[in-house]
Amino acid sequence: TEQMRKLIRRVAQTDATVLIQGENGTGKELVARAMHRNSARKDGPFIKLNCAALPENLVESELFGHEKGSFTGATNKREGRFELAHGGTIFLDEISELSLPLQSKLLRVLQEREFERVGGNRTIQVDVRVVAATNRKLEQSVEKNEFRQDLYFRLNVVPIHVPPLKDREGDVELLAEAFCQRFIRKHGVPVKGLTPEAITALKAHDWPGNIRELQNVLERAVILCGEDGYIHPEQLGLTAPPQAGLGDAPTTDTDTPAETAAPEPAEAPVSLAAVSTDGSTTSLADLEKQHILATLEQCDGNRTQTAKLLGINIRTLRNKLNEYKVSAGVVD
Repeated sequence: TEQMRKLIRRVAQTDATVLIQGENGTGKELVARAMHRNSARKDGPFIKLNCAALPENLVESELFGHEKGSFTGATNKREGRFELAHGGTIFLDEISELSLPLQSKLLRVLQEREFERVGGNRTIQVDVRVVAATNRKLEQSVEKNEFRQDLYFRLNVVPIHVPPLKDREGDVELLAEAFCQRFIRKHGVPVKGLTPEAITALKAHDWPGNIRELQNVLERAVILCGEDGYIHPEQLGLTAPPQAGLGDAPTTDTDTPAETAAPEPAEAPVSLAAVSTDGSTTSLADLEKQHILATLEQCDGNRTQTAKLLGINIRTLRNKLNEYKVSAGVVD
C-alpha cells in the first residue's frame, strides 16, 4: 500500500532498528531490502540470515563468526554475518527462533555494537543497521518467557506490520506482472504476458500463501504457457481440482503442482513429455524436479514450508529430495 511505502521511505532515512511482522510469505524480506535501498547505507552490503534455517549450534557461528579450531570442523577463521554487514544492513529473519542464550548475545550487539567470534577473545566493533522479521506475535512469546523482553524492546523501535496479500488492494496485479517478467527471463521462454481473464482470476484468489504462493503460481504458469504465448486462467491452477501425481497427501486448488495442472480443453492429452515453445521436450519428471527445487529455494530450504506450499506431505518431499540427492542446507 502507498501508506506502507511512505513509512518505509521515512524510516529508511534513519538508523533505527526495525521489526517487521507479518504472515509467512507476505514479503517481509522485500520490505527490508526496500529500506536498505532507500537508506544512506544503500552502497553497503545487505546481509541476511534466516534464524530458523540452521541448527542452533551453527547460528552463533553464522552470526558472529569463529576462530580456527574453536570447534570440530572449524578449520579456518571465518567472519560472521555481522562482520560481513559492516557499513550496511543485516536482516535477521525468523528472529523469534533464536535461543535465549543467543538472544542475550544479540542484545549486546544492539546495545554496544560489539561482539567476539566463537572461540575468540578479541572484541570486534561493527557499524550495522539491524532489521528483524518474524511471523509470530513477539509480545506473546515474551509473555511465555520464550523471548527476552529487553531484546523485544530493542528490536521494536520501529514496528512495521506487513498485511496479508489479500488485504493489499492493487498489489496483486503489479506483483504478478513483475514476477511474470522475472520468470520469463529465468526460464528463457517467449511468454507475452497475462490475459485480462488471468489477472481477474489472480485478483479473485484469497492467497493464503501470500506473495510466496503468487511467485509459485506465476513460475508454474510461465513454464506451462501455451503456444499463443499468453498465460490463461487454466495455467494458473487456481480453480483446477486436486489431482494425483506429485504426492500422496490431498492438495488444495492453490497448490496444484505444475505437472498436474489441468491442460486447456482444446489441447490433446498430456503425454510423457511436455513440449516447450522452442520445440524441444522436457520430461514431466524434470518439470516436477525444477518446480520442487524452485519452491524449496523460495522457502530458504525449509522443507515444512515447501511441502505446505506444494500441497504434499513432508515425507513425500523428503523422498523426492533424496531422489534428487539434495540435502545440504535443507532444514525441517
